This record gives sequence, structure tokens and C-alpha cells, in this order.
Amino acid sequence: SISPPCEGVEKNMTTAAEFFNKSAMRGYVKSRYLLGSLEGQRGNYIRAVRHYLISAKMGDETSVEVIKKMFIDGDATKEQYAEAL
Repeated sequence: SISPPCEGVEKNMTTAAEFFNKSAMRGYVKSRYLLGSLEGQRGNYIRAVRHYLISAKMGDETSVEVIKKMFIDGDATKEQYAEAL
């Protein structure tokens, strides 16, 4: 998840998403994971799983665990969970 905002710093998730997207496109795994987190917070579970699958395939174990939880909760398919492994 995203770290809590610092005191006095405005929280702008739109700008954050833009920066995460730019760095994810350059191959930064953590940014891809964070995009999944943002989409999940927005209720866009299909998009969230797509981001998590990409970061899982890049070796991010946290993404695998998130997809597992989403599968258990009914927000990801068995095939998506298997693909993450």
C-alpha cells in the first residue's frame, strides 16, 4: 500500500498515478504494484489484477499474495492466480 502522506503535503492521487504509470512503463516493479493498489482502492479490480499480474511475473511476491487474496475474495479468477504463480 501507499505510505501515509506527510504532514503539510497535499495528497494528489491523480498525479501519483501518472508518475507510477510512467515509471511502470520503464520497468519499475514497485510502481506497477502501486498502480494495482490504486486501481483496487478505486474498485477497478479487473485493472488491479492486470497490474498485479505484470508485477508478479516480474518477481514481486507481494503481488502474488494480493492476487491470492483477491482470488479468495472472488475478485480474481483461478486462472489469474495460477498465472501469478
